[in-house]
Amino acid sequence: MNTLSNLRVRNKSTQDFVPVREVRDGVMILKDGSMRAILLASSLNFALKSEDEQTAFILQFQNFLNSLDFSVQIFVQSRMLDIRPYIATLEEAYKSQLDDLMRIQIREYIEFIKSFTEAANVMTKNFFVVVPYAPAPIVTRRGVANMLPFQKAASEEEKSRTFEEQVSQLEQRIGIVQQGLVRTGVRTVQLGTEEAIELLYKLFNPGEEGKPVSLVNQGT
Repeated sequence: MNTLSNLRVRNKSTQDFVPVREVRDGVMILKDGSMRAILLASSLNFALKSEDEQTAFILQFQNFLNSLDFSVQIFVQSRMLDIRPYIATLEEAYKSQLDDLMRIQIREYIEFIKSFTEAANVMTKNFFVVVPYAPAPIVTRRGVANMLPFQKAASEEEKSRTFEEQVSQLEQRIGIVQQGLVRTGVRTVQLGTEEAIELLYKLFNPGEEGKPVSLVNQGT
């Protein structure tokens, strides 16, 4: 029995374990019908601020959290710095450079950057805020029904209208979060469809490059 279960698990793809049904208009739609918007947040150097500035930031951030009547998730993504695009740019500059001395300097700089990043183990950090919204379930005589966007009986027009209404509710929450964080000095921007898919792919496939397209709603 355990062997059969193990075989079933091994035959499943990574996407089977991802709770996301699709990404549409920059909004993640989970398999349970709930939605998620992801905001990329700017960073600030807390340690370089004065004691008064640190206290003011903490109090403002506390006020922001206390003002929310819904939950949010804050997470930090740490990854090895991918220096390859920068190296490729330098290589192009090296090829187009006619001055021999400049070519030598560019080549030495390229080797320095490669050796430094390998020795220093340089990391990059991205800060994200996840804003959720779950549409209210429909209660029937038999209990709780499926959430509206994925009811099979609903027409395509009704599904589209319902989706737009729920996105509007989610956008209101996004506005509240963005306004609250701006008061603390943190700026945010919502990830688009391609950016959200790329983030998902990197989270579940940290050792691979590129991103899938199967989660993109082709009609958008």
